[in-house]
Amino acid sequence: MGLELTWIALAASMLMALGGACLFIFAVKKDYFHDLEEAKFHVFWPDLEEMVDKDDGAKLNEPKDQSK
Repeated sequence: MGLELTWIALAASMLMALGGACLFIFAVKKDYFHDLEEAKFHVFWPDLEEMVDKDDGAKLNEPKDQSK
């Protein structure tokens, strides 16, 4: 029984590797890797907006220096 499970696990891993290779080839042919920097901005832009909003709110609540 142990050897049969080894062959099943080996076959499953080979099929997953083949599927991953096919997905990679498909993505390259569809030109999904043309601009990798754009994906970075999509991922990090919401975080930057929250930081900017947080900074603006802190500056609005600070008392203004009227000694000038």
